[in-house]
Amino acid sequence: MRLWTLHPKYLDARGLVALWREGLLAQAVLRGRTKGYRHHPQLDRFRKQARPVRAIAAYLRVVQEEAARRGYRFDAARLARGGRAPRIGVTSGQLEYEWRHLRAKLRRRDPRWLRRLGRQVRPEPHPMFRATAGGVESWERA
Repeated sequence: MRLWTLHPKYLDARGLVALWREGLLAQAVLRGRTKGYRHHPQLDRFRKQARPVRAIAAYLRVVQEEAARRGYRFDAARLARGGRAPRIGVTSGQLEYEWRHLRAKLRRRDPRWLRRLGRQVRPEPHPMFRATAGGVESWERA
């Protein structure tokens, strides 16, 4: 499971679809509707929120909006209800790690998309996250 901290606009089509599916799985886990993935470290940052299901739904809304912007139809009715969730801190080291990881994936999977991204050095985080100084997050499986 990879719940990207990077803004979903950087993901290629396959990455965006995978994020949607994995995010829906994460939502099911946080709702207690699965047996697997219950202890996945990427869910820790959502579990720490006062309303974890609302937090993952807010995360997924941004993914769904990015998909709609590209002309895809991700079913927003699958998202939990709720309003805005508080922003979550993420380290700059985590963003850098994910940026390198994504670029390596795109080098193999979709070089055209990688070229489209250009040479950007500091990617934006998903709007739910705010960057703080620090290394790679403890929940990351590096």
